[in-house]
Amino acid sequence: MFTGLIQALGTMQPLGGDSWQITCVSQSGEVIMQDLAYGDSVAVDGVCLTVEQVLKDGFIVTASPETLRRTTLLGEETQQRYVNLEASLKVGSKVGGHFVMGHVDGIGRLLVVEQTASSWEMTFIASEAIARYIVPKGSIAVNGISLTVAAYEPELSQFKVAIIPVTYSETNLRYLVSGSLVNLEGDILGKYVEKFLYSGNPHATPSDENSIDGITPAFLAEHGYL
Repeated sequence: MFTGLIQALGTMQPLGGDSWQITCVSQSGEVIMQDLAYGDSVAVDGVCLTVEQVLKDGFIVTASPETLRRTTLLGEETQQRYVNLEASLKVGSKVGGHFVMGHVDGIGRLLVVEQTASSWEMTFIASEAIARYIVPKGSIAVNGISLTVAAYEPELSQFKVAIIPVTYSETNLRYLVSGSLVNLEGDILGKYVEKFLYSGNPHATPSDENSIDGITPAFLAEHGYL
C-alpha cells in the first residue's frame, strides 16, 4: 500500500522480456534505497512491483502479463524515461495523500496542460471502466501521484487536476506533453462501494440498465442509512 506522495525520480531501463532496471536519479533517491531489501514493494509510476535484486543506486523488478496489459510499462516511452518512485507505506507513517494500492486500473492520456499563475492544470481522458470511479473533488492516482479531481466531464470521460509547483517539479508530470500516456488508479473506496451495491447479483455490472433503481430513500431508511 502507498500514499501517492512521490519520494524520488528514477529512470527505467528494459533488460529484456518482462524485467527492468530502475535507477534512482534524484537527490531524494536515498529515501527509497536506505533500507530497500529483496521482496520489498515499490510503486514505479504507480505500479506496485517487487524488488528482485538491490543495486547500488537502484533495483531490478519483473512485471506480470496482467500488469503489462494494464499499464504503460511496455509503451514506447519506456526507453530511459523518468518514473515516479514511492516505497511502500510503513505502519505508523503519515498518510498525506490517499490510500493507493499500486494496482493500476488502466491507461489514460493527457489531452492538454495549461500553466496558470499558481499551478498547472492538466486534463486527461480515461476509459469508461476507469472513469466510473472518478468523483469531483475525489482522489485519483496519476502515475502514482495522489491528486484531487478539480473537474469531471462524465460524458467525455475527461477529468482535470491542478498541479502545485512542488508536485510539478519533483515528479515526472513536468515531462508530459499532449498525448502522453499515464497510469490511472481510481480510489479504492469507490470500488468497494460498487462491489457492495451489486453484491446481491454477482452478474450485475454498473452498466446494467436499472441496476441501482432499488436504491431509494425508503430502502436507505429501512437499512439504517437515513
